[in-house]
Order: sequence, then C-alpha cells, then structure tokens
Amino acid sequence: MKRHEFLRELHKVSANRNYLEIGVNDGRSLTLSRVPSIAIDPAFKVVSEIRADVHLAKATSDDFFARQNPLAHLKGGRHPLRNLARNRSPFGYWQRTTLDLSFIDGMHLFEYALRDFINVEKHSDWASVIVLDDMLPRSIDEAARDRHTNAWTGDVYKLIEILTRYRPDLVTVLVDTAPTGQLIVFGADPDNTVLKDKYDEIIAEFEVPDPQKVPESVLERTPAIKPETLIEAGFWAPLVKSRNRGTKRSRGLEQLRRSLQPLSTTR
Repeated sequence: MKRHEFLRELHKVSANRNYLEIGVNDGRSLTLSRVPSIAIDPAFKVVSEIRADVHLAKATSDDFFARQNPLAHLKGGRHPLRNLARNRSPFGYWQRTTLDLSFIDGMHLFEYALRDFINVEKHSDWASVIVLDDMLPRSIDEAARDRHTNAWTGDVYKLIEILTRYRPDLVTVLVDTAPTGQLIVFGADPDNTVLKDKYDEIIAEFEVPDPQKVPESVLERTPAIKPETLIEAGFWAPLVKSRNRGTKRSRGLEQLRRSLQPLSTTR
C-alpha cells in the first residue's frame, strides 16, 4: 500500500473532524481531506484541486506555530466571555482546538521533524492520530542529511528511537507503506514538555555527519507492520467513540494499549 493510499484510509477509519499537514508540496496528500484543514509549507506549489475548507499557510512550521492562535481556522478560535451576572467587561480566551489527524512531511532532517512533532502535540490529545512520513529509508544514501539522491528521506527515521527513549508514554506503530514507511503516534499529551526540555540534549547526540549509521532493523523494516493490518484493526471505532466522548487520557490510553497488544508495534 502506498503512502497516499494509506493516508486516504486513515481519513476514513479515524473519522477525523479536522486535519493538519506540514509539507504540502504539490498538494497530493491535501486532496484527500474533506474536513476543515490547515496546510503549512513555505514554498508550496499546489497543482491539484482541493476539496476541503483549507487554510494554506505559506510559512515555515516554526513560524506558523509561533502565531498567537495558529489553529484559528479550525473550530475553537478566539471567543469573548462575558460575566453577565456581574456585568463585567468581556475578556478574551483561547478555546483549545484538538487536532484529530496530522501528517508531518516537512523538511527531511530529524531536528525539524522533532520540532514539528512538539508543535503538533501541543494541539493534540491521546486519541489524536499523528503520522510521521519517511521513517524507513531504503539505503544509507537515501538517509543522508546532505541530499545527493533523487529519492530522499533524510535522517527523520531517528524519531523512532527518540520517541521510544524520551516518550515511552506514547504508543507508536511503524507501518511498512511504500515507498519509505510511516510512524503512527497515539497518546499525545499537550502538557508534556520532555522533548522541548531535552531538545538541545537530543540534538547534541543525534546530529552526526554523513554517512548515517542507519539501524539494520530500519533498513530491513523488521519492526514495521503491514498498513492493512493497522487499517483493519478493531480499535478504531472504540477510539473514535472515546475521543468524541472526551474520555480521560489515562483510561483511554490504557484501553488503546490493550487493543494494540496483538499488533507488532515498535515497542
């Protein structure tokens, strides 16, 4: 199953009410959305018809998320509250918007993908589905930080180890989509600051010169499951139901882990 076929199926099974995409390029993945969407890219060149209510942000993701209310296009923008009982003046507040489905396919260097994940997680919760693209390079050349091949994943595969080590509370599933795999992340916690706090430490360890030492398990795709296995799993309907009910993270994540136990995950 190719990456865009898999993403199309994710839109269906996740019953997402909104969508965010980092790395628009020509808009191929964006054409799959039918819900209010935000798409971020400093140099997009959309050539396909978009069939969703979309805000195209021509900006780097760092600059976009630095905005005062970056998800204002989606439901849950800025609203005034008025205390009528005491006749107080209105004051502003931010009604939190939760992203249901996010696709991260921006700059193919791990530090950019890491910052993208940190920013997306701030606007997600445990039932959100976060997809990181290009997790399974097919060669060391394809995984180089300095691009010198036509097809290029860069070293974003390092997010597999980074999330495993620094965020064991997350649930990650490595999926063998063509051509270069994807990592699906559940269990986001917008209040968790570990990755941000440890960012400099992570960069110091993982930023190394080419050639990259890509783990054999990544090159051979041994931890990855078939995309059909994940799409056809029985946890999606309960996940959507729990999400829509506002089930608490501790309870929902426990149920999700149990449901995913039969699958071969990255941990």
